[in-house]
Amino acid sequence: MDVSRRKFLKISGASLGLVAASSTIGGFVKKSNAFFENKSEDSKGVKKIPTYCDICFWKCGAIAYVRDGKLWKIEGNPDDPLSKGRLCPRGTGGIGAHYDKDRLKSPLIRKNNRGEEEWVAVTWDEALAYIADKMQKIKTSYGPESMAFFSHGIGGNFLKHMIKAYGSANIAAPSFAQCRGPRDVGFRMTFGEDIGSPERTDIENAKCLVLIGSHLGENMHNTQVQEFAKMNGDGGVIIVADPRYSVAASKAKHYLPVKPGTDIALVNAWMNVIVNENLYDKEYVEKYGFGFEQFKAEIQKYTPEWAYTETGVSPELIRDSAREMAKYKPATLIHPGRHTTWYGDDAQRSRAIALLNALMGSWGRKGGFFYPVSMDVPAYPYPEYPHSDKPKVDNPDKKYPFAHETLTTGIREATITGKPYPVKGWLVYGTNLMQALPNRDETIKAIQNLDLMVVVDVIPSEIAGWADVVLPEPVYLERYDDMNVEFFKEPFVAIRQPVVEPPNEQKPNWWIAKKLAEKLGLGNYFPWNDIEDYYKTRLTAAGLSFDELKKKGIIKGKKQPIYFDEGVPDKFQTPSGKIEFYSLQLQEKGFDPVPKYNKQKEPPAGTFRLLFGRAPVHTFSKTQNNPILNDMMSENEIWVNTDVAKRYGLKSGDYVKLKNQDGVVSNKIKVKATERIRTDCVYMVHGFGHNAKKQTLAYGKGASDAGLITKYAVDPLMGGNGMSVNFVSLESIE
Repeated sequence: MDVSRRKFLKISGASLGLVAASSTIGGFVKKSNAFFENKSEDSKGVKKIPTYCDICFWKCGAIAYVRDGKLWKIEGNPDDPLSKGRLCPRGTGGIGAHYDKDRLKSPLIRKNNRGEEEWVAVTWDEALAYIADKMQKIKTSYGPESMAFFSHGIGGNFLKHMIKAYGSANIAAPSFAQCRGPRDVGFRMTFGEDIGSPERTDIENAKCLVLIGSHLGENMHNTQVQEFAKMNGDGGVIIVADPRYSVAASKAKHYLPVKPGTDIALVNAWMNVIVNENLYDKEYVEKYGFGFEQFKAEIQKYTPEWAYTETGVSPELIRDSAREMAKYKPATLIHPGRHTTWYGDDAQRSRAIALLNALMGSWGRKGGFFYPVSMDVPAYPYPEYPHSDKPKVDNPDKKYPFAHETLTTGIREATITGKPYPVKGWLVYGTNLMQALPNRDETIKAIQNLDLMVVVDVIPSEIAGWADVVLPEPVYLERYDDMNVEFFKEPFVAIRQPVVEPPNEQKPNWWIAKKLAEKLGLGNYFPWNDIEDYYKTRLTAAGLSFDELKKKGIIKGKKQPIYFDEGVPDKFQTPSGKIEFYSLQLQEKGFDPVPKYNKQKEPPAGTFRLLFGRAPVHTFSKTQNNPILNDMMSENEIWVNTDVAKRYGLKSGDYVKLKNQDGVVSNKIKVKATERIRTDCVYMVHGFGHNAKKQTLAYGKGASDAGLITKYAVDPLMGGNGMSVNFVSLESIE
């Protein structure tokens, strides 16, 4: 198979070397020892230790190498179904997190005003006693529900358990309202199930892959990118609809430069062609579909000629690409995307994508969407959590009726308004809310209403700058986390274990949760002695060996069916028990039973719609200070159409500032003048423009899209935040 030209990146396990440098960093460091070295005789030579990655949420199995007591390199675990023996650039560069000289070293308590980044270093006992005292006062005055927890990633599991034991169910991750939530709701409304994470997409077996604003290769989800490279190399057909000619678009047979905000119009036009030309999987639809005739009637108006006036995509290209999809059904996969919070109609757009997949007959079929399986590893036998008479605070009166997870911005709103009841404490783990949530002013306003904000992090992030207490955690290569009992194509359980020791006074999340629970009088919820005791209890109950898991990093289960034709029950957890082409539950709540297209606001004269996405070497806003990854990409760029750049007298490499519709002005950002983007929008990579001064590599580098996202459109179905509704002008650097 010759895929050399087509592959996005050649990922290797090349060794990485760093020069040690010890220093004292302001008030953060009591004693610097950034390059931990075990001087015992056992440390000599090279050791291989399995773990799994935490640079993004994909949790790829990895093998870390320690040479003469120092962390040397990391590469994929060949036994791991997710990494398949290869890591992405971020994962390979993960060792830079260990060597980051700016990382948090000891517990800190705020010295002056919130946001001033001034703290006093304290002992762990002092920090935890301070937090426990504040939490007890909140519980006494307002109830335990007035403490909220924001978390991202598996590392938050033990702190989540502690907050539930404390008595609060107000637990949220930005991944729902700010990322994947609309997608999950749209597919739930159609098939009765979520897409999952990692996604249940069978890309490697697809014959045709359709990407709608999904940037595979730039949004570096390891398994998917490897499967994409294989599928592409095997001659699979790729269709891309995107305002920007992405890396994925460069592999496409059909590229559709769709106007931003018109995706529902395009998808409905595709479905119009496929239905009216009888190109859909009739047997599948007749067997599994509900309300198909009503659906068919609803999409009649969405002709390719009509769609051309909205999307800018020619009728011929719409028809040709629709026919191409149908040619390869059921192994045609219209990718559901990951970051799907764009315009406020996102759950309906995701539902349209789900319906297009249903017409292809791809759900439960090879090359479409498989049914994920997992190992049977029992949960730890904890006591029952306390019962609360108060509902969660984020979605009063079920304002967003199809929100099945907690809304971060709902908690934020309740913190500001005190309704339906006050929120007075935030515990934040592994997520930089100043970069993740839209409208920073609202986040700051909420923080100022708190009696307590605690941040657990490995770096001095922006959100840490607003905390009352900052608790330093070891990086993932220095700690145990909860085991990963993954849902995927084959069942497996994986371990994250320490490869090297933390260099200073950092403590792992499980230890923090256990010790804080004990100070809160909740020690009975942590009956295990340490994390290894916890592991052994769960694994023994599953008939598995802790020693084997530590040695291998991965234990696999028996192969199980993942497609309908392999024996997976062809049942759908919808009200009708079928694939719902026409949704009565949406209709009953006053929403469109079939997705309808509604026009988005046009950019005002002299402005451009601001679009943003990911880079293959960075994860959100958490890796810009990693010395290895920073060296690979230290700042972002603003993509501007070549004709627009000429009109403004700009060329690639020039710097501009961006000014949004509310007068917010960004840091300077480098121009990338290119024909690979439409003239009505600009594009930048998310996560840059840090204003946390203690991040010496990332501070002030590039511009922050989050700072420019002052407006957001709330999805009426599930409360997600559409953030591609902001417009910017290009301002000169004086």
